[in-house]
Formats: sequence, structure tokens, C-alpha cells
Amino acid sequence: MNGRERDIRAVVFDLDGTLYVSEAFEHAVWESVSRYAGHLLDCPAVLGGQRLREVRERLTAERGMVQTLAVAIQALGGTVREMHRRFAAELEPAAMLVPDPRVPRLLHLLARSRRCWLLTNNNRVLTDKILAVLGLQEVFEQVVTIDDTWRPKPDESVLDELLGRLALPPEAVLFVGDRFDIDLRLPEQRGCPVLLTKTIDDLMALERLFDTPETVKQC
Repeated sequence: MNGRERDIRAVVFDLDGTLYVSEAFEHAVWESVSRYAGHLLDCPAVLGGQRLREVRERLTAERGMVQTLAVAIQALGGTVREMHRRFAAELEPAAMLVPDPRVPRLLHLLARSRRCWLLTNNNRVLTDKILAVLGLQEVFEQVVTIDDTWRPKPDESVLDELLGRLALPPEAVLFVGDRFDIDLRLPEQRGCPVLLTKTIDDLMALERLFDTPETVKQC
């Protein structure tokens, strides 16, 4: 962060893998998209998932950066809309997520002094359900989901539109996410500070980053 914490006026969070970590939910997502891949390829879900994984790994190697499930499913002839229609119909996060009480405490405090936005590749139905489970329904000034553009991260036009709506210089907008290639590479190239998190303990580094008299702890 290079000592620029006091200049940050907005924080843009990713959702899945950033504000919660759940192997059970991640597995359920994979099972759902594997069934869709199997449907597209007219084969059992296990074979569909295997083919999807192979395509994703090949595209990642070819393009030099991690590719999303959306990119891989499109390569198999599917659509992002149908993938998310299935996710919304088949997945129930309340049965699989165990919220960490530190997360709503952190974000509610942070939102007192910084503008907090959410930018996620998840759909609106699941995003709303996940935020309810996490106790974060009222935290974010804006919630931007895949339904708003149908252009999953990383996408230059989505990022530029978001920065335009914030009306802040890039150096004043911190991006927080668990996948550098997907969540953070483009913002960093635009001049935004970024924070890579892999665990909730990593996320809690925000407490230390903003631990000054002007920060959320003193509000």
C-alpha cells in the first residue's frame, strides 16, 4: 500500500472467496457448472466437469492468466446467463456458509469513513442471499453483479464504468479480492491500490492498514 492508506476514499470488494471462504459452497458451484457442461456435451456431469477443467487450464496457459468459469463454459458453447440461471436455481448458500463475525464488524466500521462498493461475478439472486447470511445487506453503497453487464471480471469497460461512477482518482480506490488475475490485475494497471486476500485473516489486514486517528476505529 506504500503508506497511501489515508488517501483511500473508497474500497471495492470482491465477494466469493474474499468476504467468506467456503469449500462446501465452492464444491456446490463446481457440481452445478459440471452438470451444465455435461448437458452441453451430452455426457455425464463428471465427464463434463473434467472437460471444463481441461478447457479452463488450456485457456489459462494460452492467455497467461487465470480464466474464469464463465470463459470456460462459453468455450464449450454455453452462455454466462444460463450458467447463472442454474446457479440461482440450484444453490442455497445459507446451508453451506458459516459467517465469520469479524467480517460484518470490519465492513460496518470501514463504511463509516470510506465508500464501500461490491463488484462480483456472482448473480444478483445469490449475491443477495450471501450478503444476508454474512450480515452485510446494508454495508455497500453500490452492489454490481454479473446481471448488470453480463461481462464478467476482468473487463476493462466494466472497470472504467465503475471508476467513472465513483468519480474518484484511481489512487483513491482500493480493490480487494482473492484472485489477482480476475479481481486485481486490471485495477492495478489503472493505478489503483490493491489488496490480495486468500483468507479472512488476510482480509482483516484492513484493520491494520487503516489503524490511524482518521480511520474507522476512531469513528
